[in-house]
Amino acid sequence: MLKATGFEDAPPLTLDSTDGEMPQGREISLSWLTGAILTGLTSVLLMGAALYVSFKGQDTFSTPYEALQLEVSESAVTALSSLSAKASRARPIALTRSEFEIVEASIREDVEGVARIRRQPFVRIKATLATSATSLSEDIPAYDPIELLRRNQPIEAADVADSISTDIYGADVEGEVAVRLASLPLAVPPEAAITDTAAAEYVRKTLEGAYADIEGIALGYAPEASPSFDFGAASGAGIDGVAENVSVVPMSRLPGDGSAGRTERVLTIHDETLLADELAKNGFSDSMVLAISGALRSIFPSATLAADSHLRILLGPSRVSDTQIPYRMSIYSPNDAHEATVALTDSGRYVLGLPPPSIEFSDEDTEEISVDNLPTLYRSIYETGRKHDLDDETIERIVSMFAYDVDLTRRVAPGESIEILQSEPDAEGRKELLYVGLAVGNARREMFRFHSDDGVIDYYDADGQTGKKFLIRRPLEGSGTLRSRFGMRLHPIFKTYTLHSGVDLAAPTGTEIYASGDGVVERAQWISGYGRAVEIKHANGYTTMYAHMTRIADAMTPGTRVRQGQLIGFVGSTGYSTGPHLHFEIRINGRPVDPLSVRLPRDKTLPNQFAHAFEQTVEQIHELMARDAEPVQVAAAE
Repeated sequence: MLKATGFEDAPPLTLDSTDGEMPQGREISLSWLTGAILTGLTSVLLMGAALYVSFKGQDTFSTPYEALQLEVSESAVTALSSLSAKASRARPIALTRSEFEIVEASIREDVEGVARIRRQPFVRIKATLATSATSLSEDIPAYDPIELLRRNQPIEAADVADSISTDIYGADVEGEVAVRLASLPLAVPPEAAITDTAAAEYVRKTLEGAYADIEGIALGYAPEASPSFDFGAASGAGIDGVAENVSVVPMSRLPGDGSAGRTERVLTIHDETLLADELAKNGFSDSMVLAISGALRSIFPSATLAADSHLRILLGPSRVSDTQIPYRMSIYSPNDAHEATVALTDSGRYVLGLPPPSIEFSDEDTEEISVDNLPTLYRSIYETGRKHDLDDETIERIVSMFAYDVDLTRRVAPGESIEILQSEPDAEGRKELLYVGLAVGNARREMFRFHSDDGVIDYYDADGQTGKKFLIRRPLEGSGTLRSRFGMRLHPIFKTYTLHSGVDLAAPTGTEIYASGDGVVERAQWISGYGRAVEIKHANGYTTMYAHMTRIADAMTPGTRVRQGQLIGFVGSTGYSTGPHLHFEIRINGRPVDPLSVRLPRDKTLPNQFAHAFEQTVEQIHELMARDAEPVQVAAAE
């Protein structure tokens, strides 16, 4: 059968070429077979390595030259530099600012009915927001908008020892001075502040040009603007500064470095500083600082960095988290001479390395910007705050006061900044937050601490608004997923076109639902097609409805007063529902409106009786933010 189909008998395969017959080619070369197998195996290994690098990132294949800058031949450096120049894209360099300053002013305050004037220091921070996330912000709380809004509540004066004053006295004083008021004797005229000649000259300039003759009739008009007249006093007006001596740091080109996740931070040390403290503020963990100190002991035994010295820190992605970790750190003396470099090996150790390619230093701090590394605005504020030793409670207050108007989930943009003013530390080391200025996008937002006479401490913008919205638009944990908008729609159950009087926010059964705003519970019961539902009445004719709950929270009964962010129930699918979700409505005077687009009023405005005092507070804080800083004393190790 096989022969009929073309197969023929043939001698078996053999390794001995003399036994085979050349026409049939039955002999096999052992060396050729071994070479083919080795070639295939090598190809598989090379392809596997290439795919592993592509999917895992080049940082997991750190070579000695790449990580430690070990010396190689000049030809190899030239070839690698050529490849890097073709494959690496120059990243933008951002000018960074990190100022921690002490400002002092003479403050007037009342102590047991006696007015006193004393010198009081304030802590002032001016910094650009962090554009890379390090281990400083690795353990921050997960972003929860409802929790942020719930924490942004006024502070009752009974909860804090509020002895903070920003009532700036005109002249600086030393020590503490008590102010006593007494009636002025009529027999003792006050000393003239200006001479009669100066007063007459001022009046002449005021009236000059105020009168004009029109057809013989003298008309008196107030001048368009009061003339400027200097009596020798300092103006005290704020002065806008212009950045000087700004230079651009060239891209740090590591041969073979094509990783988009790597950035370099260049810092100038303005005052003598502990090396460990500076490293801790730039993403080095305690174990990293200890390892670096050990590696530097033989060539840089000092524990401090001299004033005007420089640090260069190369940051790259971590293998085990979404943070950046320091790959390399270099120290330069005040005259820009290289002193030491340590670098991270594949085994996680910091060892001595050769200096990186030289750059020209300036007095300004800079950092490369990689769009792959930009953290969210929420995380950037945490990173920046912790870098400047703010406690987490203060950082939470800052992010919560801007959570109503700023999208904290978007990525931070280079150049966005924050300014903070705090009181001096008390006996327990606590500082009170007095002012926050946040410059994001094309807008600047400011919040001022104000203690009103009714015993409440809160934060207001310059117009006396708290910044809080009257109602929350998506009042459930995680905000839910929008499944059905407000408006006419085909009913999913009855298949008729009807008005959908709210929005449907899908979420797992049991997800917590919160009160959209302060108000009083009108109904908390089963309501026809709404299923288990809660209706809350708010001020000015506003009502909200929360429907299809699986369970209503305890104590939710008609007449109960609730606060914004308070738990009122849990997501379910009761009533006319096709799945677990929250049906949320807002009605104004009984008329339904779109919860996602209706313009909502602010929650709170400072009462008019406090307007004058608040305006003074705003002016005084602005004056403190513009003052020259006192030198900061930094303790040096012996």
